[in-house]
Amino acid sequence: MSARPRMKIGVTGSGGRMGRLLIAEVLASPDCELAGGCDLAASPAMGKDVAVQAGLEAAGLTVGDDAEALFQAADAVIDCTNPLAVLGHLELASRHRTILVLGTTGLESEHHAAVNAAALETVVVQASNMSVGVTLLMTLTERAAAALGPGYDVEITDIHHRGKVDSPSGTAVMLGQSVARKRGQDFGQVARKVRHGETGPRRASDIGFAVSRGGDVTGDHTVILAGRGERIELTQRNFSRALYAEGGVRAALWARDKPAGRYSMRNVLGFA
Repeated sequence: MSARPRMKIGVTGSGGRMGRLLIAEVLASPDCELAGGCDLAASPAMGKDVAVQAGLEAAGLTVGDDAEALFQAADAVIDCTNPLAVLGHLELASRHRTILVLGTTGLESEHHAAVNAAALETVVVQASNMSVGVTLLMTLTERAAAALGPGYDVEITDIHHRGKVDSPSGTAVMLGQSVARKRGQDFGQVARKVRHGETGPRRASDIGFAVSRGGDVTGDHTVILAGRGERIELTQRNFSRALYAEGGVRAALWARDKPAGRYSMRNVLGFA
């Protein structure tokens, strides 16, 4: 029996920090083949060898700005770019039936609607954080919220490097949404992302957020469940961005041969 062909994986935003990590992870995997990388026309990586600009030996593939060509060439594309590019990438994934692993954060309702539409035609694995550890934190948070009930106040802390542009982080928001879902709450009504001045007593239903930005912190998240006489804290600290790349490639390989639909990292890890 012949060996299964390697999965051809493309990377959007290949000149960025996350893009370079993804390229390294794809090239290191014996089950993957790098299909190419694309970026904005103004990117310093434009025209360079995809692997060389990631600090590796030449792969014979040049960074271009033709996203459609990449989606045509790849079995799966991993996207960790920005919300402005996501709608176009979802349309291309849908048109070419290309698996899309979507790790871009800061998405709004229009993006989620587009994800649902694309998932009618192809596989979309969408998560604000591709880390296996964060996925486990999400699962434990849901179980804790369900077991402890509304008598425990929930606060979520989010610490990231000075260059992070969204606040709270997409992961922090996902954690809050998971609590609200388990408690039958409307997240938009109970989320308290900003506190300033005399806010009055804390509402029992609130899910609070505290955000810190500074230095080169890769990403720390803590879910605090505070009740009478005790406090439970669930924490995940990420010391390497390579964990995100490992999770993204794992998601792409898992998605192979799956039916069209919208999936999450919990599906990938068997938690869902």
